[in-house]
Amino acid sequence: MAAEGLITIRSAYGPEDTMNRFDAEVRAKGMTVFARIDHAAGAAAVGLPLRPTDLLIFGNAKGGTPLMQQVQTIGIDLPLKALVWQDASGTTWLSYNDPAWVVQRHGLDDTANATVNAMRQALHAIASKATTAP
Repeated sequence: MAAEGLITIRSAYGPEDTMNRFDAEVRAKGMTVFARIDHAAGAAAVGLPLRPTDLLIFGNAKGGTPLMQQVQTIGIDLPLKALVWQDASGTTWLSYNDPAWVVQRHGLDDTANATVNAMRQALHAIASKATTAP
């Protein structure tokens, strides 16, 4: 069962290529990459196995700040995050929170619709480019 508000897309590439492609697209769109977290490396450091699981934290203050000005608690979900992970069968997936779910979670009103729609479109375009073979 999928988590509520989570969008997950199958990738045509392996985990490292998918994340590198996603990272490059985020930067190409003028967004800031704040951090890249390799959960599998963290697990390995404490002697635990974990399939490839890599998190990218990224965003754009011009898009996120107006949302936080309305409801500051949305800052727990911003900046945006994308997780690239590999399942037990070796399939690579890219997952991210649907911005519409994020604003609903924090009770934002309809004044956020234009921002949310722009975020959704940008994330979809970036994710598609990162996961789809030419």
